[in-house]
Amino acid sequence: MDRVLEFVSHHPWLAAATALLVALVLVYEMRARSESRVGVSPQELIRLMNQGALVLDLRPAEQFQAGHLSGARPMNGEQLLAAGDTLKKHKEKAIVVYDDSGSVGAAAVRQLTAQGFTRAFMLRGGLAAWRADNLPLSRA
Repeated sequence: MDRVLEFVSHHPWLAAATALLVALVLVYEMRARSESRVGVSPQELIRLMNQGALVLDLRPAEQFQAGHLSGARPMNGEQLLAAGDTLKKHKEKAIVVYDDSGSVGAAAVRQLTAQGFTRAFMLRGGLAAWRADNLPLSRA
């Protein structure tokens, strides 16, 4: 222990850089783990849909019309902010959000969780992951 203290006293910049690097790695790992808890694969989404999950499409209306998951409801950012009021009856139900690539999903899940939704998830990889698994889209 004395040698560590001696090293730190002789090389404060190196010790500070090491501590910063360790902190960054820990933050990155914690964030990755929290996102993996709220992310579901296309197969897990199918299981949730069969159990009655509410599926929300976060893409623009024209993209929704071009093809979406069966039973999905379109929802834009403003509607998502008011979801606590408009979707009250679904607070205990599983809710899965998706967009094209999955980049917006994590923020949407955080927003839904802040509004009191207890089972909010995102489609990991977005609609691109759904298409990659050759799963069907609805156009109606």
